[in-house]
This record gives sequence, C-alpha cells and structure tokens, in this order.
Amino acid sequence: MVSTPSPRSKTDRIALRVVNLRKQYANVTAVDDLSFTVRRGEIVGLLGPNGAGKTTTINIVLGVLRSTTGSVEIADIDIAKHRARALARTNFAAVYAALPGNLTVIENLRFFGLLYSVKSLRARIEELLQEFDLAHLRHTKCGLLSSGEQTRAALAKALINRPQLLLLDEPTASLDPSAAQIIRAKIQSLASQGDCGILWTSHNMYEVEAVCDRVLFLSHGKVLLEGDPRALPKEHGAATLEDLFIRVAREPLAGTMDGVL
Repeated sequence: MVSTPSPRSKTDRIALRVVNLRKQYANVTAVDDLSFTVRRGEIVGLLGPNGAGKTTTINIVLGVLRSTTGSVEIADIDIAKHRARALARTNFAAVYAALPGNLTVIENLRFFGLLYSVKSLRARIEELLQEFDLAHLRHTKCGLLSSGEQTRAALAKALINRPQLLLLDEPTASLDPSAAQIIRAKIQSLASQGDCGILWTSHNMYEVEAVCDRVLFLSHGKVLLEGDPRALPKEHGAATLEDLFIRVAREPLAGTMDGVL
C-alpha cells in the first residue's frame, strides 16, 4: 500500500509556465499545444509512453530545442527572450546524462559550480558532499562510482545553483529499491522547503504515486489527464495508477478522451 506523502509547502509562485507549446518536425508533431504550470514546492509528474513528447518537452524547457510555437517561462523569465537568465534558475538530472567520468566528484561539482557562477562555491560543494553522503568519495572519479553513487553525485550537481526549477528524467531508473527510496526522500525534502518546483518523469507508477503532488498524462504530445495521482485511478475507473497509465498508452489519438474518461 502506498502511503500519502505529507503536505508540502506549496506556494502560488510559478517555477515553470508552459503555454501552447508546439514542436513540429516536418510532418511529425512531437508536442501539440501543451500548456501547464509547476509551482514552487510542488512535484509534478510528466507521464506517458515512449514517444509521448516528454523528453521533447524537457529539452525545450532546457533550451536544447526551440519550440515551433508557444512559450516557456522559468521563474517568470521567458526562455526565448532571456535564455541565460532563465537557465541560471534551473537544473537537470537524468539516468542517461552521467557526469564526466574522468573527473572526480569534487572536480565535477566545481566545474558546474563555475558554469553557474555559484557564490561561495567551496562552501556550497562541502554542503552538498555532506547532504548526499559523498564526502568520502570526493576524490573518486565519477566513472568508478556505483549506480547509486552516480545518482547522488548527479543530484548534487543538479542542486549546485539552488535552482528554482529542477527537471528530473527517470532519476531512479538504475537504482535498487533501497537506494531509490533514499533519493526520493531527498527530493521530497527539497520540495518541502518551498523554493524549488520539480518536474519529474518516470515509468514507475509506485514511485509517481508516492512522490508527485500532481501528474500530467501525455499522449501524442497532448495532455489527456491531469490530477492527484492517488485520486485519478478511482476517478477514471482504474484499479491502480499503472492500470490507468496502460489504458492511456494504448488509446489511439482519435477518440482518446472519450475512451479514457
């Protein structure tokens, strides 16, 4: 049985605002008129099958891709108009985006801290080494770390600049259940402080139900369902969040809303 997380310190301050986002590749529409927000102190799950548009959306928010139409604001800063200012307030971690393996943990943190012009960088690095239990690994090359250690190092890097928006793409995918639980607890603790909004993608519905305040189900680049992950299954006649995910994933684009709802 999944326990309901304790209430977090959510605010009306917007960490991320996505409005009418569209990404077109020739005859393929990867993201189709997508709009949503993430408040500070809130963890929002971005869910959907492979090809639903999750990674494209994240890459647009990160400034890696340019949207065809629509807008993205990070902490009320339009990324198209003020890219550097907006991205200075965000950070990212994913299982497929490993830190440079030839650099040690402390070298990686220093490198990214310098990129973000972090003030009092030495003190910030020490703080993160302690928080993520990496102090004894500070001089170990990241390529020699275990999966759990690499994930902790990647999260330390993702928090180096105290982001107002944190993007996490399958952050616990390579971890055993015990290590994944520790990482989830650290991220929930971060959200509870109320200064950072988190956009989280995962295919682990147990994890999503345990961690996320709200979820968005994507299919073919559109939001089909949105709501509390603990309430949505019952609202739509599904036994579990995983059953609802499977139903959404298998629905064709035409008539999807009628089929799911």
